[in-house]
Amino acid sequence: MTGPVSPAAPRPAVPKTVGVIGGGRMGAGIAQVFAVAGAIVCLAERDPAAAVASRDRVAMGLLRASEKGRLTESADAVLERLLLVDDVAALPYDTDLVVEAVPEEAGLKIQVLAAAEDAVGDHTVLASNTSSLSIAGIADGLRRPGRFLGLHFFNPVPASSLVEVVVGPVTGDDARDAARSWVAGLGKTEVVVRDSPGFATSRLGVLLGLEAIRMLEEGVADAASIDRAMELGYRHPMGPLRSTDLVGLDVRLAIAEHLHRELGERFAPPALLRDKVARGELGRKTGHGFFSWEAS
Repeated sequence: MTGPVSPAAPRPAVPKTVGVIGGGRMGAGIAQVFAVAGAIVCLAERDPAAAVASRDRVAMGLLRASEKGRLTESADAVLERLLLVDDVAALPYDTDLVVEAVPEEAGLKIQVLAAAEDAVGDHTVLASNTSSLSIAGIADGLRRPGRFLGLHFFNPVPASSLVEVVVGPVTGDDARDAARSWVAGLGKTEVVVRDSPGFATSRLGVLLGLEAIRMLEEGVADAASIDRAMELGYRHPMGPLRSTDLVGLDVRLAIAEHLHRELGERFAPPALLRDKVARGELGRKTGHGFFSWEAS
């Protein structure tokens, strides 16, 4: 005889209101997952055309999710929770979490986060989606560094199950714990890492990607074979060269240059990577990188 069945534990709650700064591929993805989870999302984009493009990205992502049966409500109902604002200063005072997803420039990230800090309440947790920059360095430009940490989402955000929670030297335990709970509320898994160059994922992922590029440069094998070896031999869901195309060769080069400065020669970018970036072969977003994406 079996005992009574215990009810399933409820999923942790997400913030009621989330601010996302920057509506590119990553920012739109972050906005989408929080809106799907029930949050009101204020997406800040200063340029009107970029704001419309951001909303279109979210709408398209929701449509794809709906077609695959991954939404419990209509795409239109979720999209109603997305609000566009043209200035970070317009973020609501009662916003619980602000995530910046602007380009990987420390000065720009500090600028937009400091402006958000002036707009929202003292309770708000501020987060950077940086994949490699120092959390401590960004925190130095904020008035409440104890409420700041890294929330490193992965591309494509809706499909990725991981979020790296990066804790700076003065990040408060309450901010860290809130972030972990919110990640769980998105149905994703968090790993908590200490602030260090490249954190865990970028440091390992970039190193593997750079070595794959050197192998291609040296003629060890073609791009498809190198990727297939890692996919079949090590069960990687995607090879390092296709992954570089997805991230963007320019983004990977910028991260590699940062890690080269911080950690030494093992992160020196190969000439092939620099040459492709100089030619504008940036991966999926330009239609060509190490692979052709023209029909994707």
